[in-house]
Amino acid sequence: MGEQVTFWVLAVVSVAAALGMVFNRKAVYSALMLGTVMLCLAVLYAVQNAPFLAAVQIIVYTGAVMMLFLFVLMLVGVDSSDSFVETLRAQRFWAALAAVGFGVLFIVAIGNVVFSTPTGLAGAIGQGGYIRTLALLLFTKYVFAFEITSALLITAALGAMVLAHRERLTAKATQKDLARARFLGDQPSALPGPGTYARGNAIDMPALLPDGTVSEKSVNRYIARFDVEKDHLPADPKLAEAVKHVAEIEEEAK
Repeated sequence: MGEQVTFWVLAVVSVAAALGMVFNRKAVYSALMLGTVMLCLAVLYAVQNAPFLAAVQIIVYTGAVMMLFLFVLMLVGVDSSDSFVETLRAQRFWAALAAVGFGVLFIVAIGNVVFSTPTGLAGAIGQGGYIRTLALLLFTKYVFAFEITSALLITAALGAMVLAHRERLTAKATQKDLARARFLGDQPSALPGPGTYARGNAIDMPALLPDGTVSEKSVNRYIARFDVEKDHLPADPKLAEAVKHVAEIEEEAK
């Protein structure tokens, strides 16, 4: 009874997560949905008395492959817009052909499950245990598929490196070059922070320069706009004038 309840609960969660992975427009959310599907499969393996498969599902697929997906997303960028220009010729044709082939394999797999006689766990693993049986199948009958999967993972890692690589058009600036450009510019010193040399240690208090004037660069533009709209200006005329000026600059920038 408990096995059936676990199966139907995780089946609903897995199908919902799979649909969310396919129809979600954000790649990060799709990757998280795929991780949910893999975790559900690991629990189903554990319920079916296959702890080794459950551990491999979590460690290898959820831990390694999913981290590879997220690594690629971080390198490429989640905000990059998708290009609708086909960079490869006949890309849609080969994609449709692959979809048809996948559909045929899916139908064959469903047919084998429905029309074949169940072997059972004891008959499948034999006398050597499930780990030995998996090893024999993996390195004899399915060794080609195993090597192809390894090649696909290596290709994915190399593709991530190629996509993330950017050619540097200019030489990287050294610390000496940055210091020289800073002293030759109009702001040789660091920008004053909010509350520096101010009458209060708060972010809404503009900084005062050594000559006593207000540094408008330290005024938070969002707080300045809020103070002007709500008429919460400081009592000091100099501070109020600086806040008004920053708010005007913010309005012009819109």
